[in-house]
Amino acid sequence: MQDIKPYLKHAEDNMEAATLFLDEALAHIRAGKANVRILDGVKVEYYGSHVPVSNVATITTPDAKTISIQPYEKALISVIEKAILNSDVGITPMNNGETIRLGIPPLTEERRRQLAKQSKAECEDAKISIRNARRDAIEHLKKLVKEGLPEDEEKDAETAVQKIHDKFIKKIDEIYAAKEKEIMTV
Repeated sequence: MQDIKPYLKHAEDNMEAATLFLDEALAHIRAGKANVRILDGVKVEYYGSHVPVSNVATITTPDAKTISIQPYEKALISVIEKAILNSDVGITPMNNGETIRLGIPPLTEERRRQLAKQSKAECEDAKISIRNARRDAIEHLKKLVKEGLPEDEEKDAETAVQKIHDKFIKKIDEIYAAKEKEIMTV
């Protein structure tokens, strides 16, 4: 007799991974207020290797519209400034010789709609990943029926996979609703 629990666990793990990936992707979408995570993708040249800005500087948000970057070494100020200008952050850094400040401009209504649409697309990608995990689990269960698993157990397992799927789809809808509210709030 085949055990179906590993297949259910594997499907749930894949769905959880899709949700975590979505959280990470949405964190990089700017929502009008200062968030240090928008700099996660910015890399600087440091002793011959490319490292994230957070590895060579202290990044803080002194207020809701400003990100402050304090490099550990003063020589890195121009390197960090250049990396931010060359990145897709879209904010011009201000350098006072010791720190770099990024003033977060208010988003226009059009830009807010664009970011909401981008967030929606990220959520749809996550839902596709969750559906793929469900499909893979059901395919494995169907193979187990050919290997001797009773059909009623397979149907029960399919129902369990569907419940897990529904739970994660609902979670993604909630994540999107929260992100959309964050983006559209002026």
